[in-house]
Amino acid sequence: MTELTKILHIEDDNEILMITGMALEIIGGFTIMQVDRGEKALPIVEDFAPQLILCDVQMPGKSGPETVAEIRKIPGYEEIPTIYLTARLMNDAPNLLVHPQDWEVIGKPFDPTTLADQIRNTWDDKVQEAA
Repeated sequence: MTELTKILHIEDDNEILMITGMALEIIGGFTIMQVDRGEKALPIVEDFAPQLILCDVQMPGKSGPETVAEIRKIPGYEEIPTIYLTARLMNDAPNLLVHPQDWEVIGKPFDPTTLADQIRNTWDDKVQEAA
């Protein structure tokens, strides 16, 4: 099974960027790249080479789903897995998961002490399903 090590995090709220960064790097041990707008994610994807995208839904400029759709147009990233992190009502979650690689919706507020495990568990479950 491929181990998850690199996550691209896209989020417009600076506090959530900071909290999520600590949760994923310090607690989770992941290597992460964070950007505060979808437009900033597009030029760095190929150089950073993430295995997974953790993305806010509602952002200025490109929304999370619009950003992910653009990333999936980049050769080699057509099937990049995505987990959305959003304050949107969870009743809307099924409407966000439109691509087979849209794996999960995590609601805000979230528990920073368990976020890395939640992401790792989703990764492990989905990778095992695909095997």
